[in-house]
Amino acid sequence: MADEHQQFCTFSVDSYTFAVEVRKVQEVLRFQQMTRVPLAPGVVRGLINLRGQIVTAIDLRRRLGLADAPAGTLPMNVILRTDQGAVSLLVDKIGDVREVSRDLFEPPPDTLRDLARDAIRGVYKLPDRLLIVLDAEGIIASTAMRAPTPAPTRVEAKAGRSGAGADGMDSKVNGRALA
Repeated sequence: MADEHQQFCTFSVDSYTFAVEVRKVQEVLRFQQMTRVPLAPGVVRGLINLRGQIVTAIDLRRRLGLADAPAGTLPMNVILRTDQGAVSLLVDKIGDVREVSRDLFEPPPDTLRDLARDAIRGVYKLPDRLLIVLDAEGIIASTAMRAPTPAPTRVEAKAGRSGAGADGMDSKVNGRALA
């Protein structure tokens, strides 16, 4: 019966498999050119012009506190329909549409807190892995648009302030070189 199953659009980020409800997905696209937005939170990679509609692109790796993708890797776009309008989630790989039984669903544990709890609706226990279901509205909520701040690397810590550090390398803030 249709009531006992739910359909999800799946995608991968790092080694994790995530999903959002199919009804929230407008479309999935290959990499789209982005325009960077000064002073935007680190999770906002830029804006995309999607056939005349301006869409905010959220880096799901950064939103979830994961390492940035390897250099030269282009993200894919999962365009979501939200109460705030269309938003793109930047992901590593697009999966497929999966229909899963509601009996396999588990809400997030009470020990999951803060940004993770805002973003994750729960998980489905699949035979070979957990399918992490994202809350489309929670993932983009303005109060949750801050990614956890990564610890400075050894080079960043040595450099201290902007400019070249003791080893002659330029300083970085949150993994980005200062201009």
